[in-house]
Amino acid sequence: MTPEELQSHLSQGEGVSQEFKRCGALPEADVFETVCSFANRQGGSIFLGVDDDGNILGVNPKLVRDIERNIANVTCNPNTFGPSPAFETERIDTAHGVVIRVWVPAGPSVYRYRNVVYDRRADADVKVRDDAQISLMYMRKQNLYSERRIYPYVGVGDLRADLIERVRGMIRLRDPDHPWLKLDVEHMLRAAKLYGRDRQTGEQGLTLAAVLLLGSDEVIGDVCPAYQTDALVRRRNLDRYDDRLTVATNLIDSYDRLLAFAQERLPDPFVLEDGIRVSARNIICRELVSNLLIHREYTHPFIARLVIGNDGVRTENASRALFEGRVTLDDFNPMPKNPIIAGFFTQIGRADELGSGTRNLYRYSMLYSGREPVLEDGDVFRAFVPVPDGGARDAAAHMPVVPSAEEKPPTTRKTGRIDAVILDMLSDGGTISSMEASERLGVTSRTALRHLTGLVRTGVLVAEGAGRGRRYRLAGTGTR
Repeated sequence: MTPEELQSHLSQGEGVSQEFKRCGALPEADVFETVCSFANRQGGSIFLGVDDDGNILGVNPKLVRDIERNIANVTCNPNTFGPSPAFETERIDTAHGVVIRVWVPAGPSVYRYRNVVYDRRADADVKVRDDAQISLMYMRKQNLYSERRIYPYVGVGDLRADLIERVRGMIRLRDPDHPWLKLDVEHMLRAAKLYGRDRQTGEQGLTLAAVLLLGSDEVIGDVCPAYQTDALVRRRNLDRYDDRLTVATNLIDSYDRLLAFAQERLPDPFVLEDGIRVSARNIICRELVSNLLIHREYTHPFIARLVIGNDGVRTENASRALFEGRVTLDDFNPMPKNPIIAGFFTQIGRADELGSGTRNLYRYSMLYSGREPVLEDGDVFRAFVPVPDGGARDAAAHMPVVPSAEEKPPTTRKTGRIDAVILDMLSDGGTISSMEASERLGVTSRTALRHLTGLVRTGVLVAEGAGRGRRYRLAGTGTR
């Protein structure tokens, strides 16, 4: 590294992968705490002979070799480090003195310094003592996907048969020739990788992904007792909430409920994209809810949240990321947290290809409010999308006063807002097409069609005609 390159690094300040140390003599304990935290996180460089403000002080030139030897001795000593992290040192001669760069790569193990695990958070070395946090570090290091965890005592009977048939219907709408449609339930689960086999132990059975996607609420509660998603509105009562929805059911129903909750409570301004009117709100809500459910570490007890405030909508969920920091279009590298769940959502039309969500959030946030979203990854993934100026107040003023989720009757929660609006449209005995429903609901035509066909399957609606001429009416009413 040249002095000019060093100065470029120093100008960026300390952060998740960069640390400055004065080091007047031999390295002290805080240097090795940083070595440990870098090895446990994403790696980084420690610059010895630099103060906290990035000014070069230099190390004692007579101690350069002793400093390098001391670092090697301490990191290789089993009484201080377990296991020993890798590192490299480099001397950089500058006009203000010698700077020693200690480069520490991210390692494959969880490292301890003096029997303490350190992790890097922003520009600090943090002691990790919580067993759940340490377990999460092991999973991150070993690149294991917890969604593939096998539950040999969970059978097909523990999955919801009605939900499996609903999934088939969703797939059929997207692709009538989809290969899964020709398979029985057991083979479809295998094709979707929801039935797995551990090649090390020989254990086989349904996976955590299968339980979360298609399991009954009772089985989900047994397998993931801490699994829950909270959706809150905080506009008037900022200490608690104005409205709340708590979801602890399968991911498919969770998607519908969370999406309807967010869409109903966020403004939907008139937005043009390439001369065509689009609902930026609906696209943003779809991406936020998808990310909240798909890219989430379900073995972590952290409760995922979607919070709608006066300034915008926020989400946060447990993550398992090697990278920590701001996610931008220039430097983000999409990494699937749950590739099996993500693939299943893609097959049923609830998600697109990996990485499209970030691009859509940046694109439609600018159309929606004229401002960029804020996305931050780490042990907790956080997203914030601003709302148009004054939009939240307008939405709050027109939002119906509804009881919190704990007070709502079960039929209201199961029916869903979109289905209820469709039934209201047809209450006068008329008919409606999927395109008309899409325009009046402010949702995509695919979403409208999905709800209409769902109501037909349950016998609430009757479909008449075919293709684009198909129309829907309430069962028991005649055509006008």
